[in-house]
Amino acid sequence: MSDILQKILAVKREEVTVARAAQPLAAIRAKAEAQPAPRDFVGAIRANIAAAKPAVIAEIKRASPSKGVIREAFDPAAIAADYQRHGATCLSVLTDREFFQGDAAHLQLARRACTLPVLRKDFLVDAYQVYQARAMGADCILLIVAALELGQMREMEDIAGELGMAVLVEAHDGHEVDLALQLATPLIGVNNRDLRSFEVDLQTTLDQVGRLPAERILVTESGIRSSVDVQRLRAHNVVAFLVGEAFMRKPSPGAELARLFG
Repeated sequence: MSDILQKILAVKREEVTVARAAQPLAAIRAKAEAQPAPRDFVGAIRANIAAAKPAVIAEIKRASPSKGVIREAFDPAAIAADYQRHGATCLSVLTDREFFQGDAAHLQLARRACTLPVLRKDFLVDAYQVYQARAMGADCILLIVAALELGQMREMEDIAGELGMAVLVEAHDGHEVDLALQLATPLIGVNNRDLRSFEVDLQTTLDQVGRLPAERILVTESGIRSSVDVQRLRAHNVVAFLVGEAFMRKPSPGAELARLFG
């Protein structure tokens, strides 16, 4: 595990402790269960695939630990609406404050501004955060294999299922993909960014293409910067993409989505 990931997870554990003190598990669970039915994250992706179109999970983030501030003029609602106008399938919204300058309010603003299903992009270390995600309106959660034990992931997936939420499980290599496949979710993310060096290589995804059963959906994450990258991945039957930085650096993130994915 990289030093930066260890640092992020330590901060997350502290955040959960503070959140539990302010709002006990029973209270956050009740708030989560009182939410309207989630939007169908997996269904949206499958509909695009059935129509032979790429499924694009368009990300809303202001900053990252490796790049600093990515977008100065940051309006989550306007970005979400722009993405929807230009054909995004789903949204991914960063809610981590310390490392990505995100916030739960960003997710809420983005979701209200469109009809797309929304992933809470954060580092989950405790089941409390699954209820927290639904309470803030998320339709899907991210589970990172490098950050969790298999038992923790199964527990969080079960809770997400009870709440009607989807799960995107993220792996970085073949061993992690094998662990991810032990979950029930069809969404298997492969992150092309090495968590130790932060180097990005699309071959990371291509190495895993033939290893997933037909009923699973490979979601390639990070490093998709050009239409050439998209074409390279699509030529190997990669049909689902999570893209953020390439969009967020442009005046119209949605227009860049339309340009990259045609």
